Amino acid sequence: MAMTKQEKLDKKAEALYEKKHKRHYKRTAGDVTFDILNHAFFLIFTIMCIFPFYYIFINTISDNDLVRKGAINFIPRGIHLGNYASMMNVGDVGTALFVTVARTVLGTVLMVLASAFVGYLVTKQEMWGRKIWYRCLIVTMYFNAGLIPWYLNMSMLGLTNSFWAYVIPGIVAPYNIILVKTYIESIPGELEESAMIDGASYMTIFRKLIWPLSKPILATIAIFGAVGNWNSFTDSLILMPDAPALHTLQHKLYTYLNAATNLKSVMNSGSGSVTGAAAANVLNAKTIKYTISMVTVLPILLVYPFMQRYFEKGIMLGAVKG
Repeated sequence: MAMTKQEKLDKKAEALYEKKHKRHYKRTAGDVTFDILNHAFFLIFTIMCIFPFYYIFINTISDNDLVRKGAINFIPRGIHLGNYASMMNVGDVGTALFVTVARTVLGTVLMVLASAFVGYLVTKQEMWGRKIWYRCLIVTMYFNAGLIPWYLNMSMLGLTNSFWAYVIPGIVAPYNIILVKTYIESIPGELEESAMIDGASYMTIFRKLIWPLSKPILATIAIFGAVGNWNSFTDSLILMPDAPALHTLQHKLYTYLNAATNLKSVMNSGSGSVTGAAAANVLNAKTIKYTISMVTVLPILLVYPFMQRYFEKGIMLGAVKG
Protein backbone atom coordinates (compact mmCIF):
# COMPACT_ATOMS: atom_id res chain seq x y z
CA MET A 1 0.00 0.00 0.00
CA ALA A 2 1.45 3.33 -1.05
CA MET A 3 2.25 5.85 1.65
CA THR A 4 0.39 9.11 1.67
CA LYS A 5 2.18 12.42 1.41
CA GLN A 6 1.56 13.19 5.07
CA GLU A 7 2.93 9.81 6.18
CA LYS A 8 6.08 10.41 4.12
CA LEU A 9 6.55 13.80 5.77
CA ASP A 10 6.04 12.29 9.22
CA LYS A 11 8.55 9.52 8.52
CA LYS A 12 11.07 12.00 7.19
CA ALA A 13 10.63 14.20 10.27
CA GLU A 14 11.07 11.17 12.52
CA ALA A 15 14.28 10.20 10.73
CA LEU A 16 15.65 13.71 11.06
CA TYR A 17 14.78 13.73 14.76
CA GLU A 18 16.53 10.39 15.35
CA LYS A 19 19.58 11.60 13.45
CA LYS A 20 19.71 14.81 15.46
CA HIS A 21 19.09 12.91 18.68
CA LYS A 22 21.97 10.51 18.04
CA ARG A 23 24.29 13.33 17.04
CA HIS A 24 23.36 15.20 20.23
CA TYR A 25 24.59 12.35 22.43
CA LYS A 26 27.74 11.67 20.45
CA ARG A 27 30.64 12.74 22.68
CA THR A 28 34.22 13.34 21.69
CA ALA A 29 37.34 12.68 23.74
CA GLY A 30 37.61 16.42 24.36
CA ASP A 31 34.10 16.51 25.82
CA VAL A 32 34.91 13.67 28.19
CA THR A 33 38.18 15.29 29.25
CA PHE A 34 36.44 18.61 29.89
CA ASP A 35 33.73 16.94 32.01
CA ILE A 36 36.33 15.11 34.09
CA LEU A 37 38.36 18.26 34.71
CA ASN A 38 35.21 20.28 35.39
CA HIS A 39 33.86 17.79 37.92
CA ALA A 40 37.28 17.42 39.53
CA PHE A 41 37.64 21.20 39.91
CA PHE A 42 34.24 21.69 41.52
CA LEU A 43 34.74 18.64 43.73
CA ILE A 44 38.01 20.07 45.04
CA PHE A 45 36.44 23.50 45.45
CA THR A 46 33.52 21.98 47.40
CA ILE A 47 35.90 20.11 49.69
CA MET A 48 37.85 23.32 50.30
CA CYS A 49 34.63 25.07 51.33
CA ILE A 50 33.35 22.27 53.55
CA PHE A 51 36.59 21.19 55.22
CA PRO A 52 36.98 24.21 57.59
CA PHE A 53 33.52 23.50 59.06
CA TYR A 54 34.29 19.80 59.22
CA TYR A 55 37.63 20.45 60.91
CA ILE A 56 36.06 22.66 63.57
CA PHE A 57 33.27 20.15 64.17
CA ILE A 58 35.51 17.11 64.62
CA ASN A 59 37.67 19.08 67.07
CA THR A 60 34.61 19.93 69.17
CA ILE A 61 33.55 16.27 69.53
CA SER A 62 37.04 14.74 69.92
CA ASP A 63 39.05 14.12 73.07
CA ASN A 64 40.17 17.48 74.47
CA ASP A 65 43.71 16.27 75.23
CA LEU A 66 44.18 15.28 71.59
CA VAL A 67 42.74 18.60 70.46
CA ARG A 68 45.24 20.44 72.68
CA LYS A 69 48.09 18.55 71.04
CA GLY A 70 46.76 19.26 67.54
CA ALA A 71 46.36 15.54 66.83
CA ILE A 72 42.88 15.83 65.28
CA ASN A 73 43.09 16.63 61.59
CA PHE A 74 40.80 14.40 59.53
CA ILE A 75 39.16 11.76 61.73
CA PRO A 76 37.55 12.42 65.16
CA ARG A 77 38.95 10.40 68.05
CA GLY A 78 37.51 9.92 71.51
CA ILE A 79 34.10 11.19 70.41
CA HIS A 80 31.98 12.96 73.06
CA LEU A 81 29.47 15.81 73.25
CA GLY A 82 30.62 17.20 76.58
CA ASN A 83 31.92 20.44 75.08
CA TYR A 84 28.47 21.46 73.87
CA ALA A 85 26.89 20.51 77.19
CA SER A 86 29.45 22.42 79.25
CA MET A 87 29.65 25.44 76.94
CA MET A 88 26.72 27.09 78.70
CA ASN A 89 28.79 27.18 81.90
CA VAL A 90 31.62 29.16 80.29
CA GLY A 91 31.20 32.80 81.28
CA ASP A 92 27.88 34.24 80.10
CA VAL A 93 27.58 32.23 76.92
CA GLY A 94 23.99 31.21 77.73
CA THR A 95 22.92 34.82 78.16
CA ALA A 96 24.83 35.87 75.04
CA LEU A 97 23.11 33.11 73.05
CA PHE A 98 19.70 34.31 74.25
CA VAL A 99 20.52 37.92 73.30
CA THR A 100 21.72 36.87 69.85
CA VAL A 101 18.62 34.75 69.18
CA ALA A 102 16.33 37.53 70.45
CA ARG A 103 17.92 40.23 68.28
CA THR A 104 17.92 37.94 65.26
CA VAL A 105 14.26 36.99 65.54
CA LEU A 106 12.91 40.40 66.54
CA GLY A 107 15.17 42.38 64.21
CA THR A 108 14.40 40.15 61.23
CA VAL A 109 10.63 40.18 61.78
CA LEU A 110 10.46 43.97 62.11
CA MET A 111 12.76 44.49 59.14
CA VAL A 112 10.66 42.23 56.91
CA LEU A 113 7.42 43.93 57.98
CA ALA A 114 8.86 47.41 57.40
CA SER A 115 10.43 46.48 54.05
CA ALA A 116 7.20 44.91 52.80
CA PHE A 117 5.00 47.83 53.86
CA VAL A 118 7.34 50.62 52.69
CA GLY A 119 8.10 48.74 49.46
CA TYR A 120 4.36 48.54 48.75
CA LEU A 121 3.84 52.15 49.79
CA VAL A 122 6.38 53.62 47.35
CA THR A 123 4.71 51.81 44.44
CA LYS A 124 1.59 53.95 44.86
CA GLN A 125 1.56 56.86 42.41
CA GLU A 126 -0.91 58.74 44.61
CA MET A 127 1.48 58.82 47.59
CA TRP A 128 2.37 62.43 48.47
CA GLY A 129 6.01 63.21 47.66
CA ARG A 130 6.65 59.59 46.63
CA LYS A 131 9.69 60.32 44.46
CA ILE A 132 11.26 62.63 47.04
CA TRP A 133 10.90 60.14 49.89
CA TYR A 134 12.11 57.28 47.74
CA ARG A 135 15.20 59.18 46.63
CA CYS A 136 15.98 60.19 50.20
CA LEU A 137 15.82 56.49 51.07
CA ILE A 138 18.20 55.53 48.27
CA VAL A 139 20.72 58.28 49.13
CA THR A 140 21.44 56.56 52.46
CA MET A 141 22.89 53.61 50.53
CA TYR A 142 25.66 55.74 49.02
CA PHE A 143 26.54 58.21 51.77
CA ASN A 144 27.67 57.25 55.25
CA ALA A 145 28.89 59.70 57.88
CA GLY A 146 31.28 57.17 59.41
CA LEU A 147 31.78 55.34 62.67
CA ILE A 148 32.21 58.30 65.05
CA PRO A 149 29.09 60.24 63.89
CA TRP A 150 27.15 56.97 64.01
CA TYR A 151 28.23 56.39 67.61
CA LEU A 152 27.41 59.99 68.60
CA ASN A 153 24.00 59.68 66.99
CA MET A 154 23.26 56.41 68.79
CA SER A 155 24.44 57.96 72.06
CA MET A 156 22.22 61.04 71.68
CA LEU A 157 19.26 58.78 70.92
CA GLY A 158 19.88 56.90 74.15
CA LEU A 159 20.59 53.60 72.44
CA THR A 160 23.92 52.84 74.11
CA ASN A 161 23.79 50.00 76.63
CA SER A 162 20.30 49.20 75.37
CA PHE A 163 18.97 46.09 73.65
CA TRP A 164 17.03 48.27 71.19
CA ALA A 165 20.33 49.38 69.65
CA TYR A 166 20.37 45.96 67.99
CA VAL A 167 16.86 46.25 66.56
CA ILE A 168 15.83 49.84 65.73
CA PRO A 169 18.68 50.86 63.32
CA GLY A 170 18.09 47.83 61.12
CA ILE A 171 14.32 48.12 60.71
CA VAL A 172 14.59 50.34 57.62
CA ALA A 173 16.86 48.61 55.10
CA PRO A 174 16.96 50.56 51.79
CA TYR A 175 18.35 47.70 49.70
CA ASN A 176 15.65 45.30 50.89
CA ILE A 177 12.96 47.91 50.28
CA ILE A 178 14.18 48.30 46.69
CA LEU A 179 14.00 44.54 46.17
CA VAL A 180 10.45 44.39 47.56
CA LYS A 181 9.34 47.42 45.52
CA THR A 182 10.67 45.92 42.30
CA TYR A 183 9.03 42.59 43.06
CA ILE A 184 5.64 44.16 43.82
CA GLU A 185 5.80 46.12 40.56
CA SER A 186 6.11 42.79 38.72
CA ILE A 187 2.73 41.65 40.11
CA PRO A 188 -0.06 42.30 37.55
CA GLY A 189 -1.84 45.52 38.43
CA GLU A 190 -5.18 44.03 37.40
CA LEU A 191 -5.25 41.98 40.60
CA GLU A 192 -5.12 45.09 42.75
CA GLU A 193 -7.61 46.92 40.53
CA SER A 194 -10.13 44.10 40.83
CA ALA A 195 -9.72 44.12 44.61
CA MET A 196 -10.34 47.88 44.69
CA ILE A 197 -13.49 47.43 42.61
CA ASP A 198 -14.71 44.98 45.25
CA GLY A 199 -14.19 47.69 47.87
CA ALA A 200 -10.88 46.54 49.40
CA SER A 201 -8.77 49.19 51.13
CA TYR A 202 -4.99 49.54 50.75
CA MET A 203 -4.38 47.69 54.01
CA THR A 204 -6.71 44.86 52.97
CA ILE A 205 -4.98 44.58 49.59
CA PHE A 206 -1.57 44.57 51.28
CA ARG A 207 -2.57 41.96 53.84
CA LYS A 208 -4.59 39.58 51.66
CA LEU A 209 -3.03 40.07 48.23
CA ILE A 210 0.42 41.63 48.22
CA TRP A 211 1.80 39.86 51.30
CA PRO A 212 0.95 36.28 50.16
CA LEU A 213 2.22 36.91 46.63
CA SER A 214 5.48 38.42 47.92
CA LYS A 215 6.58 35.44 50.01
CA PRO A 216 9.61 34.60 47.79
CA ILE A 217 11.16 38.06 48.06
CA LEU A 218 10.22 38.35 51.75
CA ALA A 219 11.94 35.04 52.44
CA THR A 220 14.99 36.34 50.59
CA ILE A 221 15.31 39.52 52.64
CA ALA A 222 14.58 37.49 55.77
CA ILE A 223 17.73 35.48 55.03
CA PHE A 224 19.70 38.70 54.58
CA GLY A 225 18.39 40.10 57.86
CA ALA A 226 18.83 36.92 59.88
CA VAL A 227 22.41 36.35 58.73
CA GLY A 228 23.30 40.00 59.33
CA ASN A 229 21.84 40.07 62.83
CA TRP A 230 23.29 36.70 63.80
CA ASN A 231 26.83 37.53 62.66
CA SER A 232 26.98 41.15 63.82
CA PHE A 233 29.19 41.97 66.79
CA THR A 234 30.52 45.48 66.03
CA ASP A 235 27.46 47.17 67.53
CA SER A 236 27.78 45.02 70.65
CA LEU A 237 31.48 45.82 70.93
CA ILE A 238 31.02 49.61 70.57
CA LEU A 239 27.60 50.33 72.05
CA MET A 240 27.56 47.98 75.07
CA PRO A 241 30.65 48.89 77.14
CA ASP A 242 28.75 48.96 80.44
CA ALA A 243 26.20 46.24 79.70
CA PRO A 244 27.97 42.86 79.58
CA ALA A 245 24.61 41.11 79.92
CA LEU A 246 23.72 42.43 76.46
CA HIS A 247 26.84 41.16 74.71
CA THR A 248 26.11 38.93 71.73
CA LEU A 249 27.47 35.45 71.16
CA GLN A 250 29.83 36.75 68.48
CA HIS A 251 31.13 39.37 70.94
CA LYS A 252 31.88 36.61 73.43
CA LEU A 253 33.68 34.64 70.75
CA TYR A 254 35.74 37.71 69.91
CA THR A 255 36.61 38.13 73.59
CA TYR A 256 37.70 34.50 73.93
CA LEU A 257 39.79 34.72 70.77
CA ASN A 258 41.65 37.77 72.09
CA ALA A 259 42.05 36.27 75.55
CA ALA A 260 43.53 33.08 74.18
CA THR A 261 45.91 34.99 71.94
CA ASN A 262 47.12 37.23 74.78
CA LEU A 263 47.66 34.33 77.17
CA LYS A 264 49.55 32.44 74.51
CA SER A 265 51.82 35.45 73.99
CA VAL A 266 52.56 35.58 77.72
CA MET A 267 53.48 31.90 77.75
CA ASN A 268 55.72 32.22 74.69
CA SER A 269 57.49 35.34 75.97
CA GLY A 270 58.57 33.65 79.21
CA SER A 271 58.18 36.96 81.05
CA GLY A 272 55.95 35.51 83.70
CA SER A 273 55.37 32.26 85.49
CA VAL A 274 52.25 30.32 84.52
CA THR A 275 50.93 27.60 86.80
CA GLY A 276 49.78 24.20 85.56
CA ALA A 277 46.11 25.13 86.08
CA ALA A 278 46.54 28.34 84.11
CA ALA A 279 48.30 26.47 81.33
CA ALA A 280 45.39 24.04 81.17
CA ASN A 281 42.98 26.95 80.88
CA VAL A 282 45.00 28.40 78.03
CA LEU A 283 44.87 25.12 76.17
CA ASN A 284 41.17 24.66 76.92
CA ALA A 285 40.50 27.99 75.26
CA LYS A 286 41.20 26.29 71.93
CA THR A 287 38.35 23.85 72.46
CA ILE A 288 36.10 26.68 73.66
CA LYS A 289 36.83 28.69 70.52
CA TYR A 290 36.01 25.75 68.27
CA THR A 291 32.80 24.97 70.12
CA ILE A 292 31.50 28.54 70.13
CA SER A 293 32.47 28.93 66.47
CA MET A 294 30.42 25.86 65.61
CA VAL A 295 27.45 27.09 67.61
CA THR A 296 27.52 30.47 65.88
CA VAL A 297 27.65 28.93 62.40
CA LEU A 298 25.37 25.91 62.86
CA PRO A 299 21.96 27.71 62.92
CA ILE A 300 22.63 29.46 59.60
CA LEU A 301 23.84 26.21 58.03
CA LEU A 302 20.63 24.47 59.13
CA VAL A 303 18.21 27.21 58.10
CA TYR A 304 19.70 28.25 54.76
CA PRO A 305 19.01 25.00 52.81
CA PHE A 306 15.29 25.25 53.61
CA MET A 307 15.20 28.88 52.41
CA GLN A 308 17.31 28.27 49.31
CA ARG A 309 14.39 27.78 46.90
CA TYR A 310 12.76 31.02 48.06
CA PHE A 311 16.11 32.79 47.93
CA GLU A 312 16.82 31.90 44.28
CA LYS A 313 13.34 32.82 43.09
CA GLY A 314 13.07 35.97 45.16
CA ILE A 315 16.45 37.46 44.31
CA MET A 316 15.86 36.99 40.57
CA LEU A 317 12.33 38.39 40.51
CA GLY A 318 13.21 41.17 42.93
CA ALA A 319 16.28 42.31 41.03
CA VAL A 320 14.85 42.39 37.50
CA LYS A 321 11.47 43.86 36.71
CA GLY A 322 9.53 41.51 34.45
